[in-house]
Amino acid sequence: MRQRIFTTVLAIALGVNLYLGARNLATSAEVRGKEDVYANMEKFTRVLETVRREYVDEDKVSYEDLVQGALRGMIQTLDPHSEYMDAKKYQALQSDTMQQFGGIGVVVSMRDNWLTVVAPMDDTPGSRAGLMPGDRIMKIGKKSAKNMSLNDAVGIMRGKPGTEVTVAFYRPSADKDLTFTFKREIIKTKSVSDLNGGGKYDLLESEIGYVRMSGFSEKTASELETALVKMEEHGLKAIVLDLRDNPGGLLTQSAYVTEKFVPEGQVVVTTEGREQRQLDKLVASGRFKERTLPMVVLVNGGSASASEIVAGCLQDLGRAELVGMKTFGKGSVQSILPLHDGSALRLTTAKYYTPKHRTIHGKGITPDHVVEMSPEQMGHLALKRSPGGLGTLPEEDRKKAEATTDLQLKKALELLKAKLK
Repeated sequence: MRQRIFTTVLAIALGVNLYLGARNLATSAEVRGKEDVYANMEKFTRVLETVRREYVDEDKVSYEDLVQGALRGMIQTLDPHSEYMDAKKYQALQSDTMQQFGGIGVVVSMRDNWLTVVAPMDDTPGSRAGLMPGDRIMKIGKKSAKNMSLNDAVGIMRGKPGTEVTVAFYRPSADKDLTFTFKREIIKTKSVSDLNGGGKYDLLESEIGYVRMSGFSEKTASELETALVKMEEHGLKAIVLDLRDNPGGLLTQSAYVTEKFVPEGQVVVTTEGREQRQLDKLVASGRFKERTLPMVVLVNGGSASASEIVAGCLQDLGRAELVGMKTFGKGSVQSILPLHDGSALRLTTAKYYTPKHRTIHGKGITPDHVVEMSPEQMGHLALKRSPGGLGTLPEEDRKKAEATTDLQLKKALELLKAKLK
């Protein structure tokens, strides 16, 4: 059996190598090292056979187990968002898209090799517990989060609504360990709200409107349109669009939101992969009335993906000034590529670019006006927006949270009032 697999793998590698050589003998000398198919496949096969022969626990070294492990490791080394899924895991992923599940209401990503909270979602177990962007996940249940993949972590935190999961965190900003036991909920958050987390959309001083967007779901653009119309009926003269702690969502919705503030035909975002077929542009369609009123967009380290697309486009076009802190830097596209045996790859196949061809991924977007606020201050603002959120705090902490000033919103209002003079 071993000899047959060894011979088959080498034959495939040799066949590929001969094919490449037949196409262009002149370049055969360059096909060495990293790009030498034969040498690298031979090395892989020899390691496979050595592990099969020498490893102490024979029940752990079946060909299937070793190859599955090698595939997982190979894809994991590319980036935190790519993953090899065996048939069982891929089937579970497909099932997830059709069923409701419970969670704790946080968006996580990999940052500096740690599973890190990008943002807690408004009015969820995570936000009510006071989780903050930058909190590191150390343990989920009894499992250490060290070396745990992003998708495995999300899978463990999900579960049947009403069941509990205990998660341990480390907060670098306070050098503090935190442990919470969450009751999972079906996460249903309204993606557009006013300053108080509701839907009244009363104007602030100088007829300046404020809209907070916590994500990009199927109804985000229509909810924003409703909010804008309400404020326009009361004499709206300028607007603050708050994208802080907005982890993103549907790419198409980011275009639908942006096109309310840019002319028809304007490129909102470009996605580019290695091949021409992976080049795509989202363009303002003109389906919504274009608003030309003065505008400020609030961003921070919890603003990611689709929210970075909106902010980056409006900044590139000089359509809005950005206030706050540098964004997260999640600007890549993952595609699901099914394999013949029922397994699949989740693979990063493209990156987002702003109208000025700035890349978002790994870099983020720096606002025009940097106004620092601590994770604790941002957490206090989140609790203010959540119904009953401040009630979860001890009295001393609650008073401190109530006294927290939104310095970034304050700066935004100053800028807009100056434009309205």
